[in-house]
Amino acid sequence: MTAPSTEETASTEEQEIHVTTGATVWLTGLPSAGKTTIAYELAGRLREEGHLVEVLDGDEIREFISAGLGFSREDRHTNVQRIGFLAELLARNGVKALVPVIAPYTDSREAVRKRHQESGAAYIEVHVATPVDVCSVRDVKGLYAKQAAGELTGLTGVDDPYEEPESPDLRIESQHQTVQESAAALHALLTERGLA
Repeated sequence: MTAPSTEETASTEEQEIHVTTGATVWLTGLPSAGKTTIAYELAGRLREEGHLVEVLDGDEIREFISAGLGFSREDRHTNVQRIGFLAELLARNGVKALVPVIAPYTDSREAVRKRHQESGAAYIEVHVATPVDVCSVRDVKGLYAKQAAGELTGLTGVDDPYEEPESPDLRIESQHQTVQESAAALHALLTERGLA
């Protein structure tokens, strides 16, 4: 049996490489707004289409990359910049980085956007604009209940600031639509921009 030529081997390798356009999709919003749920719904759909996708979950980042940081304005900013660095690195290398992270301060989010602009990586800001009264009913992690009981302070949107994006690329009001509809709206935006 004859060994394949170098040209044939190269051709086979080229066929196996999946080229995809990277991007960061940052979903900002209050705790229990639906950010993570929407991100995972979108991730599943994108993976089915053959995209490389990573979800940078805020809780996991806190555990593995930002351990030791608190919830002061400075620490929150540092946390967001670390996540922004990872997301931009992934996006620049062809991965869809979905980032469901509160990121309560405008200057922190704008610094992340600037990092992407400087490297040429696509960046989409999504405001999951679920009202605080709806979030407090969902209360996925029990944070609102703890705050109401006096067991927790510094809850974003209640006794700590949340600066809403003035001009996000997409605003999702999750209380008025299903998770699937929210993910579909975001997917449509990605498609419109040539990213899906």
